[in-house]
Amino acid sequence: MRPGGRLRLFSNALRLKWYPPFWLMRIRIIEISRDWTHVRILLPLTIISRNAWGNMFGGFQACLADPIPALACLQHFSGHRIATRRLVLDFIRPGNSDLVLEFDLPPSRLVAIQDELVRRGRSTPTFEMRYVRADGKTCTMIRNTVAIRPPDDINPRG
Repeated sequence: MRPGGRLRLFSNALRLKWYPPFWLMRIRIIEISRDWTHVRILLPLTIISRNAWGNMFGGFQACLADPIPALACLQHFSGHRIATRRLVLDFIRPGNSDLVLEFDLPPSRLVAIQDELVRRGRSTPTFEMRYVRADGKTCTMIRNTVAIRPPDDINPRG
């Protein structure tokens, strides 16, 4: 998923779809803007993603949500080490249908992160995303904290 190299020939959507864990989950890319500021991904409710009560396993939701903000940040701050630092899911309603992951990264947020990188050399922004059910109701709220560090940083948690 790194920018550059041989995978540059393929679109962001295709690279994400064919990433082995996501391919096995059968995700479908609805939208990914070229700069990753607007992402919509369908996570289908299937026989392997369904729990005993017929709802989406929380682990499936977490697996897809985990890398999305980090990948979005990588598009804008590629000279840095970027990784998920914390992932919190709040299950509001049962995921009893296919779910759509919604992630948006406004330009003002990018400016604030860039300012912090210039000022401190590092940033640890928290992003909010959500899963929406087929009936349009929010199923799960997600808070994802990303560590953006210089490539030579020896203390990524600091």
